[in-house]
Amino acid sequence: MTNELHIIGGGMAGSEAAWQAAQAGIPVVIHEMRPQVGTFAHQTGNLAEMVCSNSFRSDDDEQNAVGLLHWEMRQAGGLLMEMADLHQLPAGGALAVDRDAFSEAVTERLRAHPLVRVEAGEITGLPDQGHWIIATGPLTSTALGQAIQAETGADALAFFDAIAPIVYFDSIDLSKAWFQSRYDKGDTHEERTAYLNCPMDRDQYEAFIDALLAADKAEFHEGETAGYFDGCLPIEVMAERGRETLRHGPMKPVGLTNPHQPDVKAHAIVQLRRDNKLGTLFNIVGFQTKMKYGAQTEVFKTIPGLENASFARLGGIHRNTFINSPTLLDDQMRLKSRPSIRFAGQITGVEGYVESAAMGLLAARLAVAEITGKTLPPVPDTTATGALMTHITGGADAKTFQPMNVNFGLFPPVTGLKAGRRGRKDRYKAYTDRAKADWLAWLAA
Repeated sequence: MTNELHIIGGGMAGSEAAWQAAQAGIPVVIHEMRPQVGTFAHQTGNLAEMVCSNSFRSDDDEQNAVGLLHWEMRQAGGLLMEMADLHQLPAGGALAVDRDAFSEAVTERLRAHPLVRVEAGEITGLPDQGHWIIATGPLTSTALGQAIQAETGADALAFFDAIAPIVYFDSIDLSKAWFQSRYDKGDTHEERTAYLNCPMDRDQYEAFIDALLAADKAEFHEGETAGYFDGCLPIEVMAERGRETLRHGPMKPVGLTNPHQPDVKAHAIVQLRRDNKLGTLFNIVGFQTKMKYGAQTEVFKTIPGLENASFARLGGIHRNTFINSPTLLDDQMRLKSRPSIRFAGQITGVEGYVESAAMGLLAARLAVAEITGKTLPPVPDTTATGALMTHITGGADAKTFQPMNVNFGLFPPVTGLKAGRRGRKDRYKAYTDRAKADWLAWLAA
């Protein structure tokens, strides 16, 4: 069918793109290579499988850019936000989900849609006709990656992404660990007790840093280099940048009081977040790692409360590929050299589940407009979605381009407001108020 939309990749971006197009009346084919062709990080053949974390991060749509992106996707009828809300877990001010239930629900909804079909199998080359969206994510197959490189004449950029370990709850020592969200954040008791906390004194922290630095690390293959994305650094790489780095990052001891020793202030605190609805699994927050498996169990069991920890999954590291979008894509997210192909999701150089899904949503709407002969007005760069799109399609410096989470630094400034930290609350509220009005106007148009 000439108006059929083909989507390569059934991750966050591909799933959201398929839903948006099908809801607009366009037949969709999702080409997903899993489970026939697996990856290092994925465990199933389900669509929208969450790999690195089960968190969509902050859900605050007034003071946080990613929370604003949640809001925009909800207003646009986003499938992933709907399923995330249905399978939400307590996580303080964050939106965390039961990752298995979430993925299964997305898969079920898409497979049940009369205009969506899923075809298993790997696409190894670039299509030369039809309407296509490539949303293969950070683990684009070698064959397709080589085809993209051959077409663009540019080397694919790459960095390394690391996965945090998951612990069985019943193996955590609750005589040492306790439930509390930082600063008791949250409206309900569940939200205010969404995290498990493991305290360390100074000696324990110093011994932990020593163990991290001495641990055996995964080796890279010949020709690979470790160009990490700063938002997802392995903990041992953070430790290499300074012994206090982790205390000011994922192990910061602020906003928490140990009920076992309320008069003793911890030197550092390791947090774990619920990973499934049953509460049987907890992931160690911010503990992405490239340590070898044996070293991981040895090092992590030095954490108070995790001495007898049993791991459902250990951390890992994988190659994460993305294209130089500011050079290769036009303002409709199309490949300049082959306009029948759009790119969406993490392969475009956005970072994060929500950002990837948002670019899938936008790519689909642009494709639907093209297929149906309509013209969409430009997406306002004052919105979270538009700011991300502007960044990857020309706003970023192509020479220094690297994956980017949504943040207010990508937005045009709001004039007449106080700069600096003291004016930040009013400034962020102004950003989100303006974005919401502009997004609703764009959707209506």
